Amino acid sequence: MNIQTDHFYCVILAGGKGRRLWPFSREQYPKQFIDFFGTGRTQLQQTYDRFADIMPRDHIFVNTNKAYVSLVREQLPELDDVHLMAEPIHRNTAPSTVWATHRILMIDPEASVVVSPSDQTVQDEEAFRRNIIEGLSLVAAQDTILTMGVKPTRPEPGYGYIQMGDVVNENIFKVKSFTEKPERDFATLFLENGEFLWNTGLFLGRAQVLFNFIATQLPVMLRQFDADNCNASIEHENRYIQEHFPTYPNLSLDYAVLERSENVCVMLCNFGWADLGTWHSIYEAMRHDSNDNVVIDSDVILDDAHGNVIKLPKGKLAIINGLDGFIIAEKDNVLLICRKEDSSALVRKYVNEVQLHKGEEFV
Repeated sequence: MNIQTDHFYCVILAGGKGRRLWPFSREQYPKQFIDFFGTGRTQLQQTYDRFADIMPRDHIFVNTNKAYVSLVREQLPELDDVHLMAEPIHRNTAPSTVWATHRILMIDPEASVVVSPSDQTVQDEEAFRRNIIEGLSLVAAQDTILTMGVKPTRPEPGYGYIQMGDVVNENIFKVKSFTEKPERDFATLFLENGEFLWNTGLFLGRAQVLFNFIATQLPVMLRQFDADNCNASIEHENRYIQEHFPTYPNLSLDYAVLERSENVCVMLCNFGWADLGTWHSIYEAMRHDSNDNVVIDSDVILDDAHGNVIKLPKGKLAIINGLDGFIIAEKDNVLLICRKEDSSALVRKYVNEVQLHKGEEFV
Protein backbone atom coordinates (compact mmCIF):
# COMPACT_ATOMS: atom_id res chain seq x y z
CA MET A 1 0.00 0.00 0.00
CA ASN A 2 1.39 3.42 -0.92
CA ILE A 3 1.50 6.45 1.34
CA GLN A 4 -1.58 8.04 -0.17
CA THR A 5 -3.91 5.09 0.42
CA ASP A 6 -2.57 4.75 3.96
CA HIS A 7 -4.89 7.65 4.77
CA PHE A 8 -8.07 6.07 3.32
CA TYR A 9 -10.86 5.29 5.81
CA CYS A 10 -14.44 4.05 5.69
CA VAL A 11 -17.53 4.66 7.84
CA ILE A 12 -20.36 2.16 7.50
CA LEU A 13 -23.71 3.55 8.67
CA ALA A 14 -25.65 0.69 10.26
CA GLY A 15 -28.05 2.30 12.70
CA GLY A 16 -31.28 2.39 10.69
CA LYS A 17 -34.49 0.62 11.72
CA GLY A 18 -35.09 -0.82 8.24
CA ARG A 19 -38.83 -0.29 8.37
CA ARG A 20 -39.30 -0.15 4.58
CA LEU A 21 -38.61 -3.92 4.51
CA TRP A 22 -41.11 -4.68 7.27
CA PRO A 23 -42.22 -7.23 8.34
CA PHE A 24 -39.04 -9.18 7.55
CA SER A 25 -36.92 -6.34 8.86
CA ARG A 26 -38.01 -5.61 12.44
CA GLU A 27 -37.05 -2.86 14.86
CA GLN A 28 -35.13 -5.24 17.11
CA TYR A 29 -33.44 -6.96 14.13
CA PRO A 30 -33.18 -4.56 11.14
CA LYS A 31 -32.34 -5.58 7.61
CA GLN A 32 -28.60 -4.80 7.78
CA PHE A 33 -28.18 -7.63 10.30
CA ILE A 34 -30.13 -10.22 8.28
CA ASP A 35 -28.79 -12.75 5.77
CA PHE A 36 -31.65 -11.69 3.55
CA PHE A 37 -30.66 -13.68 0.46
CA GLY A 38 -29.34 -16.84 2.10
CA THR A 39 -25.70 -16.16 1.09
CA GLY A 40 -24.22 -16.87 4.50
CA ARG A 41 -23.31 -13.20 5.10
CA THR A 42 -25.55 -10.36 6.26
CA GLN A 43 -25.74 -7.04 4.42
CA LEU A 44 -23.52 -5.45 7.08
CA GLN A 45 -20.93 -8.23 6.73
CA GLN A 46 -20.94 -7.99 2.94
CA THR A 47 -20.41 -4.21 3.11
CA TYR A 48 -17.55 -4.69 5.57
CA ASP A 49 -15.98 -7.35 3.32
CA ARG A 50 -16.22 -5.02 0.34
CA PHE A 51 -14.24 -2.25 2.05
CA ALA A 52 -11.79 -4.66 3.68
CA ASP A 53 -10.70 -5.43 0.11
CA ILE A 54 -9.83 -1.75 -0.39
CA MET A 55 -8.22 -0.62 2.86
CA PRO A 56 -6.87 -2.03 6.15
CA ARG A 57 -9.55 -3.44 8.46
CA ASP A 58 -8.47 -1.09 11.22
CA HIS A 59 -9.46 1.81 8.95
CA ILE A 60 -13.11 0.69 8.87
CA PHE A 61 -15.57 2.14 11.38
CA VAL A 62 -19.17 1.07 11.97
CA ASN A 63 -21.67 3.58 13.30
CA THR A 64 -24.85 2.12 14.79
CA ASN A 65 -27.42 2.60 17.55
CA LYS A 66 -26.76 1.33 21.06
CA ALA A 67 -29.67 -1.12 20.65
CA TYR A 68 -27.72 -2.95 17.93
CA VAL A 69 -24.27 -3.12 19.49
CA SER A 70 -24.60 -6.80 20.39
CA LEU A 71 -25.64 -7.61 16.80
CA VAL A 72 -22.63 -5.76 15.36
CA ARG A 73 -20.24 -7.45 17.80
CA GLU A 74 -21.68 -10.85 16.92
CA GLN A 75 -21.36 -10.29 13.18
CA LEU A 76 -18.08 -8.31 13.18
CA PRO A 77 -16.15 -9.55 16.23
CA GLU A 78 -12.95 -7.95 14.95
CA LEU A 79 -14.26 -4.44 15.71
CA ASP A 80 -12.94 -2.92 18.93
CA ASP A 81 -14.48 -0.11 20.97
CA VAL A 82 -12.70 2.55 18.92
CA HIS A 83 -14.12 1.30 15.62
CA LEU A 84 -17.65 0.53 16.83
CA MET A 85 -19.53 3.75 17.50
CA ALA A 86 -22.91 3.42 19.25
CA GLU A 87 -25.30 6.36 19.28
CA PRO A 88 -27.57 6.72 22.31
CA ILE A 89 -30.62 7.75 20.26
CA HIS A 90 -31.77 7.31 16.66
CA ARG A 91 -30.78 10.24 14.47
CA ASN A 92 -30.29 10.55 10.73
CA THR A 93 -27.04 10.20 8.82
CA ALA A 94 -25.60 13.74 9.10
CA PRO A 95 -25.04 13.58 12.89
CA SER A 96 -23.63 10.07 12.48
CA THR A 97 -21.16 11.32 9.87
CA VAL A 98 -20.06 14.28 11.98
CA TRP A 99 -19.25 12.03 14.92
CA ALA A 100 -17.50 9.42 12.75
CA THR A 101 -15.33 11.97 10.92
CA HIS A 102 -14.46 13.59 14.25
CA ARG A 103 -13.35 10.21 15.61
CA ILE A 104 -11.22 9.53 12.53
CA LEU A 105 -9.62 13.00 12.71
CA MET A 106 -8.50 12.23 16.27
CA ILE A 107 -6.61 9.26 14.83
CA ASP A 108 -5.43 10.64 11.47
CA PRO A 109 -5.79 14.37 10.63
CA GLU A 110 -4.87 13.60 7.00
CA ALA A 111 -7.65 11.03 6.52
CA SER A 112 -9.90 10.81 3.48
CA VAL A 113 -13.16 9.03 4.15
CA VAL A 114 -15.88 7.17 2.29
CA VAL A 115 -19.23 7.11 4.10
CA SER A 116 -21.35 4.13 3.05
CA PRO A 117 -24.79 2.73 3.78
CA SER A 118 -24.86 -0.89 4.97
CA ASP A 119 -27.70 -2.10 2.73
CA GLN A 120 -26.53 -1.97 -0.88
CA THR A 121 -25.75 -4.58 -3.48
CA VAL A 122 -22.77 -4.25 -5.82
CA GLN A 123 -22.53 -6.49 -8.87
CA ASP A 124 -18.99 -5.64 -10.03
CA GLU A 125 -16.73 -5.62 -6.97
CA GLU A 126 -13.58 -4.78 -8.93
CA ALA A 127 -15.23 -1.77 -10.61
CA PHE A 128 -16.43 -0.65 -7.17
CA ARG A 129 -12.90 -0.93 -5.81
CA ARG A 130 -11.50 1.13 -8.69
CA ASN A 131 -14.16 3.83 -8.31
CA ILE A 132 -13.64 4.14 -4.55
CA ILE A 133 -9.86 4.40 -4.86
CA GLU A 134 -10.18 6.93 -7.68
CA GLY A 135 -12.69 8.96 -5.68
CA LEU A 136 -10.66 8.95 -2.47
CA SER A 137 -7.55 9.95 -4.41
CA LEU A 138 -9.45 12.87 -5.93
CA VAL A 139 -10.85 14.23 -2.65
CA ALA A 140 -7.50 13.74 -0.89
CA ALA A 141 -6.04 16.37 -3.21
CA GLN A 142 -8.78 19.02 -2.97
CA ASP A 143 -11.61 20.37 -0.83
CA THR A 144 -14.37 18.70 -2.85
CA ILE A 145 -17.09 16.47 -1.44
CA LEU A 146 -17.78 13.66 -3.90
CA THR A 147 -20.83 11.48 -4.19
CA MET A 148 -21.27 8.48 -6.45
CA GLY A 149 -24.06 8.07 -8.96
CA VAL A 150 -25.17 5.37 -11.38
CA LYS A 151 -27.27 5.59 -14.52
CA PRO A 152 -30.93 4.85 -13.76
CA THR A 153 -32.44 1.85 -15.51
CA ARG A 154 -36.08 2.51 -14.61
CA PRO A 155 -38.23 5.34 -13.17
CA GLU A 156 -37.71 4.36 -9.51
CA PRO A 157 -39.51 6.73 -7.09
CA GLY A 158 -37.82 5.17 -4.07
CA TYR A 159 -34.35 6.53 -4.93
CA GLY A 160 -32.74 9.97 -4.85
CA TYR A 161 -31.70 11.59 -8.15
CA ILE A 162 -28.64 13.75 -8.81
CA GLN A 163 -28.55 16.02 -11.85
CA MET A 164 -25.14 16.25 -13.50
CA GLY A 165 -23.82 19.75 -14.17
CA ASP A 166 -20.57 20.94 -15.73
CA VAL A 167 -17.85 18.41 -16.50
CA VAL A 168 -14.94 18.49 -14.04
CA ASN A 169 -12.94 15.45 -15.16
CA GLU A 170 -13.67 12.26 -17.03
CA ASN A 171 -16.81 10.83 -15.37
CA ILE A 172 -16.78 13.64 -12.73
CA PHE A 173 -19.44 16.37 -12.82
CA LYS A 174 -20.57 19.24 -10.65
CA VAL A 175 -23.85 18.49 -8.88
CA LYS A 176 -26.51 20.70 -10.46
CA SER A 177 -29.52 19.58 -8.41
CA PHE A 178 -30.75 16.83 -6.11
CA THR A 179 -34.24 15.36 -5.77
CA GLU A 180 -35.08 12.90 -3.01
CA LYS A 181 -37.67 10.20 -3.82
CA PRO A 182 -39.64 11.97 -6.58
CA GLU A 183 -43.12 11.02 -7.74
CA ARG A 184 -43.10 8.37 -10.47
CA ASP A 185 -43.93 10.91 -13.20
CA PHE A 186 -40.90 13.01 -12.29
CA ALA A 187 -38.72 9.89 -12.05
CA THR A 188 -39.80 9.05 -15.60
CA LEU A 189 -38.82 12.53 -16.77
CA PHE A 190 -35.44 12.20 -15.05
CA LEU A 191 -34.83 8.87 -16.77
CA GLU A 192 -35.70 10.29 -20.18
CA ASN A 193 -33.67 13.47 -19.64
CA GLY A 194 -30.34 11.64 -19.42
CA GLU A 195 -28.73 14.16 -17.03
CA PHE A 196 -29.86 12.41 -13.84
CA LEU A 197 -28.16 9.66 -11.87
CA TRP A 198 -29.36 7.53 -8.99
CA ASN A 199 -27.83 8.63 -5.70
CA THR A 200 -26.02 5.66 -4.16
CA GLY A 201 -25.66 7.34 -0.75
CA LEU A 202 -21.86 6.98 -0.94
CA PHE A 203 -20.05 10.19 0.05
CA LEU A 204 -16.31 10.79 -0.09
CA GLY A 205 -14.19 13.64 1.21
CA ARG A 206 -11.27 14.54 3.35
CA ALA A 207 -12.40 13.97 6.92
CA GLN A 208 -11.68 17.59 7.83
CA VAL A 209 -13.73 18.89 4.90
CA LEU A 210 -16.71 16.66 5.66
CA PHE A 211 -16.61 17.49 9.35
CA ASN A 212 -16.24 21.25 8.84
CA PHE A 213 -19.07 21.48 6.34
CA ILE A 214 -21.64 19.29 8.09
CA ALA A 215 -20.78 20.55 11.57
CA THR A 216 -21.71 24.10 10.55
CA GLN A 217 -25.30 22.92 10.02
CA LEU A 218 -25.59 21.25 13.43
CA PRO A 219 -25.39 22.44 17.04
CA VAL A 220 -21.86 23.39 18.09
CA MET A 221 -21.50 20.24 20.19
CA LEU A 222 -18.30 18.69 18.85
CA ARG A 223 -16.77 22.03 17.89
CA GLN A 224 -17.25 23.15 21.47
CA PHE A 225 -15.80 19.85 22.66
CA ASP A 226 -12.66 20.50 20.62
CA ALA A 227 -12.39 24.06 21.89
CA ASP A 228 -12.59 22.91 25.51
CA ASN A 229 -10.50 19.72 25.21
CA CYS A 230 -7.47 20.16 22.99
CA ASN A 231 -5.91 16.84 24.10
CA ALA A 232 -9.04 14.77 24.70
CA SER A 233 -9.00 10.99 24.44
CA ILE A 234 -11.41 8.86 22.44
CA GLU A 235 -12.95 7.67 25.73
CA HIS A 236 -13.60 11.31 26.67
CA GLU A 237 -15.14 11.98 23.27
CA ASN A 238 -17.40 8.95 23.60
CA ARG A 239 -18.70 10.03 27.02
CA TYR A 240 -19.35 13.52 25.67
CA ILE A 241 -21.30 12.11 22.68
CA GLN A 242 -23.47 9.90 24.87
CA GLU A 243 -24.52 12.95 26.86
CA HIS A 244 -24.93 15.49 24.07
CA PHE A 245 -25.86 13.52 20.92
CA PRO A 246 -29.64 13.87 21.51
CA THR A 247 -29.29 17.62 20.86
CA TYR A 248 -28.59 16.90 17.19
CA PRO A 249 -31.47 17.27 14.69
CA ASN A 250 -32.74 14.46 12.49
CA LEU A 251 -30.83 15.62 9.39
CA SER A 252 -29.84 13.34 6.52
CA LEU A 253 -26.41 13.43 4.90
CA ASP A 254 -28.07 13.70 1.48
CA TYR A 255 -29.89 16.86 2.51
CA ALA A 256 -26.94 18.31 4.42
CA VAL A 257 -24.50 17.89 1.53
CA LEU A 258 -26.37 17.68 -1.76
CA GLU A 259 -28.91 20.42 -1.09
CA ARG A 260 -26.72 22.84 0.86
CA SER A 261 -23.23 22.78 -0.65
CA GLU A 262 -22.02 24.24 -3.91
CA ASN A 263 -18.71 22.38 -3.76
CA VAL A 264 -20.06 18.89 -4.43
CA CYS A 265 -19.28 16.68 -7.40
CA VAL A 266 -20.73 13.38 -8.57
CA MET A 267 -18.81 10.50 -10.15
CA LEU A 268 -20.60 8.51 -12.84
CA CYS A 269 -19.95 4.90 -11.76
CA ASN A 270 -20.55 1.56 -13.41
CA PHE A 271 -20.26 -1.01 -10.63
CA GLY A 272 -23.84 -2.28 -10.88
CA TRP A 273 -25.72 -0.92 -7.88
CA ALA A 274 -29.03 -1.33 -6.12
CA ASP A 275 -30.41 -0.02 -2.85
CA LEU A 276 -31.88 -2.95 -0.94
CA GLY A 277 -34.04 -0.73 1.25
CA THR A 278 -37.49 -1.45 -0.20
CA TRP A 279 -39.38 -4.47 -1.47
CA HIS A 280 -39.84 -2.86 -4.86
CA SER A 281 -36.13 -2.09 -5.27
CA ILE A 282 -35.24 -5.66 -4.29
CA TYR A 283 -37.71 -6.93 -6.88
CA GLU A 284 -36.14 -4.75 -9.57
CA ALA A 285 -32.57 -5.69 -8.62
CA MET A 286 -32.93 -9.48 -8.49
CA ARG A 287 -33.24 -12.18 -11.14
CA HIS A 288 -36.83 -12.91 -12.20
CA ASP A 289 -38.30 -16.31 -13.05
CA SER A 290 -40.12 -16.99 -16.31
CA ASN A 291 -43.25 -15.33 -14.90
CA ASP A 292 -41.35 -12.30 -13.56
CA ASN A 293 -41.59 -13.42 -9.94
CA VAL A 294 -38.72 -12.89 -7.48
CA VAL A 295 -38.56 -15.59 -4.82
CA ILE A 296 -36.04 -14.77 -2.08
CA ASP A 297 -34.62 -17.85 -0.39
CA SER A 298 -38.15 -19.29 0.09
CA ASP A 299 -40.07 -22.50 -0.66
CA VAL A 300 -43.04 -21.75 -2.92
CA ILE A 301 -45.31 -23.32 -5.53
CA LEU A 302 -46.57 -20.70 -7.98
CA ASP A 303 -49.59 -21.12 -10.26
CA ASP A 304 -50.79 -18.33 -12.54
CA ALA A 305 -48.77 -15.84 -10.47
CA HIS A 306 -46.79 -13.01 -12.08
CA GLY A 307 -44.61 -10.11 -11.04
CA ASN A 308 -44.55 -10.88 -7.33
CA VAL A 309 -41.76 -10.63 -4.74
CA ILE A 310 -41.89 -13.34 -2.08
CA LYS A 311 -39.91 -13.77 1.15
CA LEU A 312 -40.95 -16.41 3.70
CA PRO A 313 -39.39 -17.97 6.80
CA LYS A 314 -37.45 -21.20 6.60
CA GLY A 315 -39.66 -24.25 7.03
CA LYS A 316 -42.74 -22.59 5.48
CA LEU A 317 -44.25 -23.64 2.15
CA ALA A 318 -46.48 -21.21 0.26
CA ILE A 319 -48.83 -22.09 -2.59
CA ILE A 320 -49.69 -18.90 -4.46
CA ASN A 321 -52.33 -18.74 -7.20
CA GLY A 322 -53.63 -15.83 -9.22
CA LEU A 323 -51.62 -13.00 -7.70
CA ASP A 324 -50.09 -10.38 -9.99
CA GLY A 325 -47.72 -7.66 -8.75
CA PHE A 326 -47.78 -8.30 -5.00
CA ILE A 327 -45.41 -8.43 -2.03
CA ILE A 328 -45.85 -11.60 0.01
CA ALA A 329 -43.63 -11.41 3.09
CA GLU A 330 -43.86 -13.16 6.45
CA LYS A 331 -41.75 -12.90 9.58
CA ASP A 332 -42.59 -14.07 13.08
CA ASN A 333 -46.09 -12.78 13.94
CA VAL A 334 -46.79 -10.74 10.77
CA LEU A 335 -47.80 -11.69 7.22
CA LEU A 336 -47.87 -8.85 4.69
CA ILE A 337 -49.63 -9.09 1.33
CA CYS A 338 -49.86 -5.81 -0.58
CA ARG A 339 -49.40 -4.28 -4.00
CA LYS A 340 -45.75 -4.00 -5.03
CA GLU A 341 -45.73 -0.69 -6.90
CA ASP A 342 -44.35 2.20 -4.81
CA SER A 343 -44.51 -0.08 -1.80
CA SER A 344 -42.35 2.04 0.49
CA ALA A 345 -45.23 4.46 1.18
CA LEU A 346 -47.65 1.60 1.76
CA VAL A 347 -45.34 -0.27 4.09
CA ARG A 348 -44.62 2.90 6.08
CA LYS A 349 -48.37 3.45 6.43
CA TYR A 350 -48.96 -0.10 7.65
CA VAL A 351 -46.07 0.02 10.11
CA ASN A 352 -47.48 3.19 11.66
CA GLU A 353 -51.01 1.75 11.86
CA VAL A 354 -49.85 -1.55 13.33
CA GLN A 355 -47.65 0.21 15.89
CA LEU A 356 -50.55 2.42 16.92
CA HIS A 357 -53.29 -0.21 17.09
CA LYS A 358 -51.48 -3.49 17.77
CA GLY A 359 -48.35 -2.54 19.69
CA GLU A 360 -44.57 -2.64 19.45
CA GLU A 361 -44.34 -6.45 19.33
CA PHE A 362 -45.63 -6.38 15.75
CA VAL A 363 -43.10 -3.78 14.59
